Amino acid sequence: MSPSPEMDEDILLDTIISAPSHDFQTDKKKRSNSEATEYPRRRATIACQICRLRKTRCNGARPRCQLCTDLDADCVYREPGIKLDAGDKLIIERLNRIEGLLQSSLAGHASSFAPSSTSPATSNDTNLGSDDLISKTSNLVGVSSRTSVVGLGSWANPPASISTMPKVHTTPALHLLQWPLIRELVAGPYDPHTLLQLEMAREPLRMSAPVGIDLSNATTYIQAFFERVNVWYACVNPYTWERYHETAVSNGFQEGPESCVALLVLALGCASHCGSISSLPPERDAPGLLYFMAAWNLLPSVMMRNSVLAAQCIILTSAYLFYLVRPLEAWTLLSNASMKLQLLFGNTSRVPLQWRELSVRVYWNALLYESDLLAELDLPHSGIVHFEELVDLPGGFEEEDDEDEDDAVAPKNEIARRDELWYFLAEIALRRLLNRVSHMIYQKDNSLTLASLGPIVSELDFQLSQWYESLPGPVQFPLSHTPFSNPVQTVLRLRYYACRTIIYRPYILAVFENEHVSCDPAVRECCRRCLEATLRQLEDITSHREGHLPYLWQGALSMVSQTLLIMGATMSPALSVLLPPTTRVDQIIAGVMAEVDRYAHLAPSLKLSAEIIRDAERRRQIWIRSSEKRI
Repeated sequence: MSPSPEMDEDILLDTIISAPSHDFQTDKKKRSNSEATEYPRRRATIACQICRLRKTRCNGARPRCQLCTDLDADCVYREPGIKLDAGDKLIIERLNRIEGLLQSSLAGHASSFAPSSTSPATSNDTNLGSDDLISKTSNLVGVSSRTSVVGLGSWANPPASISTMPKVHTTPALHLLQWPLIRELVAGPYDPHTLLQLEMAREPLRMSAPVGIDLSNATTYIQAFFERVNVWYACVNPYTWERYHETAVSNGFQEGPESCVALLVLALGCASHCGSISSLPPERDAPGLLYFMAAWNLLPSVMMRNSVLAAQCIILTSAYLFYLVRPLEAWTLLSNASMKLQLLFGNTSRVPLQWRELSVRVYWNALLYESDLLAELDLPHSGIVHFEELVDLPGGFEEEDDEDEDDAVAPKNEIARRDELWYFLAEIALRRLLNRVSHMIYQKDNSLTLASLGPIVSELDFQLSQWYESLPGPVQFPLSHTPFSNPVQTVLRLRYYACRTIIYRPYILAVFENEHVSCDPAVRECCRRCLEATLRQLEDITSHREGHLPYLWQGALSMVSQTLLIMGATMSPALSVLLPPTTRVDQIIAGVMAEVDRYAHLAPSLKLSAEIIRDAERRRQIWIRSSEKRI
């Protein structure tokens, strides 16, 4: 897979719903600095939120402007410093449209996704939450508190960004243990904080000073890095890599950020060359560990620098820690990189022109992987997301002129001459959509009823479909069961179905709490879509290994949460009929248990996860046998 950057990159970035609307190059050359920093002009800050959204002139009257007075709506003026990027504005405009759908639904004219006003869901005022999952706050403009929507507060008072992970949310895998039916399957009083406590109590990675660096396979590992690793992170310039490497060699790999980067490239390349770490004997040292230890010895001096190169070293170090399944250590380093990046982006003159593209890629790596960790662990937010509107999307490294290179050098460079952005750009867009789902549906301090859930879910599912349809051919995966071997397509497919599952998951909770809501055809259809996406994610469990280098820990927790969902569904009369035959469901659950057991030795949080689903399956089988006897 090696398409030219000019083929579909504009299509991917200009049409994916959740990405900001920046311009992209049409060739391999980097855009000029003026193009990279050209953003849409903002309206005067005196305009209230409703006038901004309706694009009408605001007279600035307080407490309510003329338009808000005429509409009898809350008039809210945005505080200075709160910025909305183009993607957020697009979503807010669509949410403004959804308000009309909500009001129509309440009036008895339900939309195609929202349950009808006569359904058990709305007539009984079903609230999607239990055990302090969500509480009733944040009313819609002009709508009573019974239809307050999670994550929105008010159409006229949108959050600063709806593409960031909320600080308190109910997305984590272990939060499902508090759901009805599922909590009957688990003996221990586990909660999402348990995983964090286990990782905090974990013994640190033990490393000694390397006795020497074996470079006999360096060419193989470098090639493996650019073929199998850089596709996930896209943060090493393949056109300037040789200069990095030559500088590292001249320093004997003993000093400087170039040596650190070169050693980390060797470590990650070696790791990818040896396959999934879950396939290795527990007593064996991880592939590439000697290179990593050599880089680790250089890291203290590198971390003292506030440069793009220093941040790049930290991102690559975090990448190897993700490979070792050490999420908390990776987060610690990512936080350091975040501080450096915020300092650098605080003034554009602090990032030299030749490092602009690299700084953009390092930034998005830090933001993506922090968001992934925040989705599962209750960690402090670094604040890096506040620069999201100021940072461009990746647009391609500048390719150096090869005219002066002789024939002897050129073939050696060809091993690194690949700069594929397809996955990286698609992941940026999907991660922002995943964050938006958490913000709109899973914020813990808001409430959501089935009456208000329908249009929100419909809109989010539409955005996910737009994301999929906008993927260029080289990375667009088939939605059918057809197997394929492209790792990028495999990982994007798994991420797609994980996103679809959490979009529709609140409907499963509603049925767990009240079986009667499944009588509503719309609720039943949404449950079917959730379970279908869950099963698609689990149907070929070994395919998850394709993403083990960057995503083993995250993927394992996703498998656990989806399996718990299926287990609970088998115990629900209304949901069990939406599942495949019992033997097939049992096979899927057994496959997940066996796969997660393979990971258990890699991290205490994964060991607990393996124990939880093993205990849950044992209790589920007991429950099934008891039910059969009663019948």
